[in-house]
Amino acid sequence: MARYARAVVLGAGLAGMLAAAVLARHPEIGAVTVVERDRLDAGPLPRRGLPQGRHAHVLMSSGARAIETLLPGTTDRWIAAGAHRIGLPDGYVILLPQGWLPRWPGRQFVIACSRGLLDWVVREQLLTLPKVRMLARTEATGLCGNLRSVTGVRVRDRTSGDERVLEAAFVVDATGRGSRAPQWLTELGLPQVGQEVVDSGLRYATRIFHAPVERFPVVNVQADPEQDRPGQTAALIPIEGRRWMVTLSGTRGHRPTPDEREFVRFAAGMRHPIVAELIATRTALGPVAITSSTTNRRRHFDRLPSHPDGFVALGDAVATYNPVYGHGMSVAALGATILGEELRRHGLAPGLAGAVQRRVAGPAAEAWAHAAGTDVRFPDAIGPAPTRAERMLWRYQRRLLRTALDRPDVAREVIEVFTLSAPASRLLRPRLAWATLRGPRRSPADTPPFTVAERALLS
Repeated sequence: MARYARAVVLGAGLAGMLAAAVLARHPEIGAVTVVERDRLDAGPLPRRGLPQGRHAHVLMSSGARAIETLLPGTTDRWIAAGAHRIGLPDGYVILLPQGWLPRWPGRQFVIACSRGLLDWVVREQLLTLPKVRMLARTEATGLCGNLRSVTGVRVRDRTSGDERVLEAAFVVDATGRGSRAPQWLTELGLPQVGQEVVDSGLRYATRIFHAPVERFPVVNVQADPEQDRPGQTAALIPIEGRRWMVTLSGTRGHRPTPDEREFVRFAAGMRHPIVAELIATRTALGPVAITSSTTNRRRHFDRLPSHPDGFVALGDAVATYNPVYGHGMSVAALGATILGEELRRHGLAPGLAGAVQRRVAGPAAEAWAHAAGTDVRFPDAIGPAPTRAERMLWRYQRRLLRTALDRPDVAREVIEVFTLSAPASRLLRPRLAWATLRGPRRSPADTPPFTVAERALLS
């Protein structure tokens, strides 16, 4: 492999930017070109090609720590720009299917802000690296090479229509939910990439409100998949500019609409009306944004009988999840971390791409089990029927979470797994299994666990 090779990253979303940061620091790579089909604004604005960007986002602590390692100083820049670092569970008022989770100081946290701000800060950090070049308003149309090796990308300028080839020793597809990589690989002679789909028919509705205070907990009412009714959730996220981003969702049978008059009414119909009560007298700062592109989809690039050298898919190009679970950005960050580890181990030698793709499937599978395993249980969901083993696991998880409401030591382990800071297998350790078998000792609280100061504000 020639020294100072070129790398091309398709997509300037979070997965693509973090992959570019990893590649730009590798000594064998002399230039990294990031190809993005959208226009990139000089500020924290929503991107047209990211419809989920207008809805509530939280970056889990596992993802935040990974990003801080890849681009040091990013967390401080998020906070300086108005983002909030919110402890978990002390900064959360959350109604789980089993009841309200008590609050206490913990080691995990989330970064809460608009998706536009989160991406903009990462992009500004990335562009300080001298090897990186951003090619906006440019669309990838195919891969160059053969079934053994990818050698570049065909691209088209969306303004002029001009087409050209970008030669590259390494190509990363981070084009997200709409990735055409499976088709491109079959055009090179590889077999079809297998995929799984679970679709609950979920629709998102989001509206921004003026916040009465700068700092406030995340308020989250989750759906209960054990109830024979559509799954509805509500999330109130403090974001920059003293604002609340409120996202409501519903699966087939009872979904939110863009009607502004119905927004608070829909929130009031949740398992608990707390979010509706919080926003009922608040000033709305814009219209209701609607998105229905929420299908869980996992593509098994890792199961190809042979993987072409020089090509890797990362982030949402590998797996997309119902965004209500908040795992997508952390999975993208962990995927970039894996790319960096394998680069240090193999360099740009043959076999690198396959090694990365197989390892990336790990965190993707952890998030998939939670998102798809929950969504498939709602009425009229599209997806494979659950197995007997899966049903047994759900019963165990339900009792485990009910126990966690009464046992902080159990809840701590659950939060480690939920934030992708620990593998799901931890929840099957003998100590936790024994605690789950014994079950809770007290009934959960029947009211939201607000502090005295927060209750004063509410009153």
